[in-house]
Amino acid sequence: MAVRVPVHLNRAILRHLLGTQTLLNRASPQPSTLLFRNTAIRTMTSRKLCMIPGPVEFNEEVLEALATPALSHVSPEFIEKFGTALELLRKVFLAPSGQPFVLAGSGTLTWDITASNLVEPGESVLVINTGIFGDWFGECLEVYGAKVTQLRPAEFGGRPSLQAIEQALVKGGPDGKPFKLVTITHVDTSTGVLHDAQAIAKLVHQKSPSTLIALDGVCSVAAEEIRQEEWGIDVVMTGSQKALGVPPGLAVMVVSQRALSIALARSAKPSSYFCSFAKWLPIMKKYEARQPSYFGTPAVGLVSALEVSLKQILAGGLDKRFELHKVASQKVKSKLQSLGLKLVPVSPECAANSLTAVYFPPNVTGPQFLPKVAAHGVVIAGGLHPNHAAQYFRVGHMNISATENDTRHHLDITLNAIEQALKECGYVAPQ
Repeated sequence: MAVRVPVHLNRAILRHLLGTQTLLNRASPQPSTLLFRNTAIRTMTSRKLCMIPGPVEFNEEVLEALATPALSHVSPEFIEKFGTALELLRKVFLAPSGQPFVLAGSGTLTWDITASNLVEPGESVLVINTGIFGDWFGECLEVYGAKVTQLRPAEFGGRPSLQAIEQALVKGGPDGKPFKLVTITHVDTSTGVLHDAQAIAKLVHQKSPSTLIALDGVCSVAAEEIRQEEWGIDVVMTGSQKALGVPPGLAVMVVSQRALSIALARSAKPSSYFCSFAKWLPIMKKYEARQPSYFGTPAVGLVSALEVSLKQILAGGLDKRFELHKVASQKVKSKLQSLGLKLVPVSPECAANSLTAVYFPPNVTGPQFLPKVAAHGVVIAGGLHPNHAAQYFRVGHMNISATENDTRHHLDITLNAIEQALKECGYVAPQ
């Protein structure tokens, strides 16, 4: 089935929808006439809009940075790109004195890096949980010997109250001592629930000042407001493929000097070789000083793309970017609620701006609904939480889909596809 594209979409949008390998034949007045670099001709049905909660849609210039010949990881050209990317990460994370780390891997790797460096066997960790990613982060911490306390919400789609968090902090770990680390999933991709990271960080500093704070920002960095240094967050973790706007493959984090000092002074033997701050810190410092270095080969193409994306993010302004993600989120949620659908987050205050999780209406199922959305040229995601996966679906709205909807119309196309698919499932929205 062909994608239903509103007539006001311009040629640049068509080019994006059809994939960045395409070049419009500028000599032709017809937007449907396309010239591909490989001379192959595709139709509009060959490219579906990716509106899952990551990977997201990427800017053409970012993808073009990947389309380069082989480049040495110790060449002056790449050293400059990597050094610049590290400097720009401090600005995006709003952590001027923090230490950036960029490793080849997914966002999940940042859990292992955090756990293996900041927690020694037998130490206690509080996981403030809003979904499956809190469960999995807790499992990761236990692999490295942590004694994990899970603080879960009263209901699916909720979040633990500040009062409950305060009580847990005052009580401490199983040994009665303060927690070594508190982890916060800023946005849990399985539920679409947003934590108030600023308020939690403030509470931790008041009630348990020695406790380190780690924010899982995989689905929030560069979309939700995060002021790492101002809020006193020791570690912020993310992956490249979400609001940072780079294809999958980079584990990205910024670490406070406090956390770095604690990690480097640990008494237990290192529990990971590849994840060791002691191994990677000299590498990051060398690249930032524009000097060649080597421990493990970096993902050269992805780092080059990261540099481009970070420059774009900062050029647009962080505050404006945060606001555009809020606007995009409200647009999606308002439309879906107007169709009679119910959101998974139990209140607007705990609903993320980077994605929307929404329950299926009665008599509509994922296997029935999702392929119909895809037939309209859009890919969205089913539920992820194992106890509720069949009950809801998820729509991502990050990066250019949120910040450039006025020109690309990703949200409009997606919402149209959802509405049409619901009708084809026999669902009648309330009037």
